[in-house]
Amino acid sequence: MSFSSVQPLSLTSPYFTPIPGGLFPGKSITVSGTVLPSAQRFHINLRSRSDIAFHLNPRFDQNSVVRNTEINGSWGTEETHLPGSMPFNRGQGFSVWITCEDTGYKVAVNGQHQFDYNHRLQDLPAINILEVGGDIQLSSLKT
Repeated sequence: MSFSSVQPLSLTSPYFTPIPGGLFPGKSITVSGTVLPSAQRFHINLRSRSDIAFHLNPRFDQNSVVRNTEINGSWGTEETHLPGSMPFNRGQGFSVWITCEDTGYKVAVNGQHQFDYNHRLQDLPAINILEVGGDIQLSSLKT
């Protein structure tokens, strides 16, 4: 496993950083931070130009973790099912690990696998921007 970019952060949101070489099967991205005590929602987006290939959106007001894709300005069908309870908590730290595979993404939160999300945007190398924003304080990103 290579660590092409590990960055300690104390930055404003939203924050954008390149994903060197774009995505490919076996590539992992880690986002760590703390959910603000009054958080309503935050997002982690994997972007390809103006499209969002993968949108991870914990919503505390709805007690859900929404996943979706936006292509040419149009959102697809939201996925919200989780095998257990909401893995994020207001006022607590978190680490999200996203692994790109042939058919989609595997996502773990705090070391526990949460869900898989099938690729809806197939041009993986073009997915080359990580965007993180919302009601969190970032501590580190690894792309």
